[in-house]
Amino acid sequence: MQREPRMQFSVSYTTRPPRPTEVPGRDYHFVSTMRFHEMVENQEFLEHAKVFDNCYGTGVQAVQEALASGAQLLLEIDWQGARQVRERLPEAQSIFILPPSRESLEHRLKGRSTDSDQVIARRLKDAAHDLGHWSEFDYVVINDNFEQAIEDLQAIVHGLGSRLIARRPEVVSLAASLVNA
Repeated sequence: MQREPRMQFSVSYTTRPPRPTEVPGRDYHFVSTMRFHEMVENQEFLEHAKVFDNCYGTGVQAVQEALASGAQLLLEIDWQGARQVRERLPEAQSIFILPPSRESLEHRLKGRSTDSDQVIARRLKDAAHDLGHWSEFDYVVINDNFEQAIEDLQAIVHGLGSRLIARRPEVVSLAASLVNA
């Protein structure tokens, strides 16, 4: 985000409680479950999904305003939401970020110090299913080296991501090892 001045981050809605370091309106729009379901009924979301017992969604009005202003909009969403975005905005580019290994994923989840051991265990258990959707995306970035991952994301944003297409051999192999671990 710091390297791409035209890029804006989409702030999602969620029903989960804020973590101690999160700021409402900056990290998420925190709403009640009842309000979230009202928003779904009123078609106020571009996409929405239930993930780990909480609901998440991207407000359609904010997306429309950002795109009308000429901004490049970054949505940090799961595969369920990405599937909905592709249906409603087929011109959108989708990027799946893969960890280099299951061990690395576990280490990163524990290193965040934001979730209980029970939540981490559930996330790891569900990871194989979630990671299995990588092939639905246009591009895959392997987050093995953070600086390289940033450069790969920038290449995609600038239309230079052909070497990062999803179905390249090293991704097929890595994804198989992640899903079948």
